[in-house]
Amino acid sequence: MEYIIRLIWDEESGVWIATNDEIPLALESASIETLMDRVRKAIPELIELNHLQKPKSLFFLAEKHEEVLV
Repeated sequence: MEYIIRLIWDEESGVWIATNDEIPLALESASIETLMDRVRKAIPELIELNHLQKPKSLFFLAEKHEEVLV
């Protein structure tokens, strides 16, 4: 079992936001490295609380969109 964790940059707030479709996950941090660490620490408890299958791995997918001025 692998969970895909989406890391999306929120330009307006200046933070990275972590979400997942199967796990009720909503964390944020100004640093992507800090956010990934927070997710790794939160996942075991969230999985236990929601009676989900333990993952063999986490797949982090980061998105950051920037406006290009030509």
